[in-house]
Amino acid sequence: MMMMQDVWTQLGPTIAAIMFTWTMYQNYFPRELRGHIRRYTDKIVSYFYPYMHIIFHEYDTDGWFERSKAYVAIERYLSKNSCTQAKRLKANVVKDGQSVVLTMDDHEEITDEYKGEKVWWISSQKLSNKQTISLWKEDDKRYFKLKFHRKNRELITNLYLKYVLDEGKAIAVRERQRKLYTNNKGESGGYRYRGWRIWSQVVFEHPSTFDTLAMDPNKKQEIMDDLQTFRKSKDYYAKIGKAWKRGYLLYGPPGTGKSSMIAAMANFLEYDIYDLELTAVKDNTELRRLLIDTTSKSIIVIEDIDCSLDLTGQREEKKKKKDEEDKEKDEKDAIVKKMKKGEVKEKSEVTLSGLLNFIDGLWSAIGGERLIVFTTNYVEKLDPALIRRGRMDKHIVLSYCCFESFKVLAYNYLDVESHDHFPEIRRLLGETNMTPADIAENLMPKSSKENADTCMKRLIEALENAKEEAKLKAKEEEEERAKAEKEKEEKKKELAAEEADGVKKNEKSESNGTKENGSAKENGDVSKD
Repeated sequence: MMMMQDVWTQLGPTIAAIMFTWTMYQNYFPRELRGHIRRYTDKIVSYFYPYMHIIFHEYDTDGWFERSKAYVAIERYLSKNSCTQAKRLKANVVKDGQSVVLTMDDHEEITDEYKGEKVWWISSQKLSNKQTISLWKEDDKRYFKLKFHRKNRELITNLYLKYVLDEGKAIAVRERQRKLYTNNKGESGGYRYRGWRIWSQVVFEHPSTFDTLAMDPNKKQEIMDDLQTFRKSKDYYAKIGKAWKRGYLLYGPPGTGKSSMIAAMANFLEYDIYDLELTAVKDNTELRRLLIDTTSKSIIVIEDIDCSLDLTGQREEKKKKKDEEDKEKDEKDAIVKKMKKGEVKEKSEVTLSGLLNFIDGLWSAIGGERLIVFTTNYVEKLDPALIRRGRMDKHIVLSYCCFESFKVLAYNYLDVESHDHFPEIRRLLGETNMTPADIAENLMPKSSKENADTCMKRLIEALENAKEEAKLKAKEEEEERAKAEKEKEEKKKELAAEEADGVKKNEKSESNGTKENGSAKENGDVSKD
């Protein structure tokens, strides 16, 4: 005990001397001189100090008050070590409150190891001296400090940092709540207030998967393999000089599962969906701005492309007759007058050329790892330039329900893999067309009393009715075709009769003319005599 008192007795004057010297240094040494002394002191310390530091700030200096992507990736990467090493943790809520990510709090330190070399991560905070309140971000600047031995400089800067950032981004993708976006109506004047977003979002919770999708298993596996190959082909696309994107055209009759296919693709790849409504886009510039504001790992969807604006058919039609042009001009003048009065909303000015550039132009390479999906019920209406390979790389036909698709629906809706009615249903599906949506509606129990047998019988009845309706429709079409052929033949006969009458009249008039000429000649000869 006495020894400790002696130590403190001897240490007291030393501390007092150091404090006195520091005070004299602060008060009587000029700022410029202190700066030079600090600079040379740091050089001397760094010469003997064996470690290096790299600082990662929370906010980018040139960003729009957004958190640094590197900082966020490091935060996610360190979260797996924070729970076991840090004494004080900080909770971040993700997935709209459904999940909590724990990271180390300020002034905490954890260790990490890479290829046998140890590094240290320190979470720090630089307090602001300002007394004002910031409206955009916190004045207290947080940052991560990476400390490592100087002998490992190349290993850390060339390999470890890339590994940390890639792993952090992958963790963020796995833990994020996927979104379904739709574009907002553009402002008429083109001006946007700061912070106004051109995409609105909701949580994407569609349950459709390839397991529940009613289609041929071989075709389904082909699509899954294609998607899986695309997801892993970043280096391949860079090698061949193409943007990392792929276009899908889904077409077929209504009710064949085009929207369900898109949801299954998004769930399979774990991508976000951007549902683009072209009629809400003001012009081509607005369309490019929407593309720029999308993220990678996403699917951009334009449903019913044949119904979106005037983008189908040939790019130019032949000039119409003058009276039709005058009529259109009058209609446009009337619309302009109504627009000035505010009675008619402004129409979209997106052109086919603008859409083609959106899909396959220079701007389409921004971000990478995107799918662009078009759906249509009438593929023959679309312009060939819009659906050519390179824009819509893979064309997928979603047709009427086959027996293999029916078995998927039967398992989904009734939990049955085989049934006594399966052979009859197979026969009927081969003889008539019915969409998966209609099949599913008939298989769905309408009350708690209905069982699989009841639903199967209802489906068989619906298939038989559809078969009869198809026969009647085919008979009516045949009768109409026969009637049209008959009318065509009658018109041909009438035309032939009219032509024959015309020929007879011409021959008669020619013979009368010959007789008149002969009589005139005889009369001339008589008068001459």
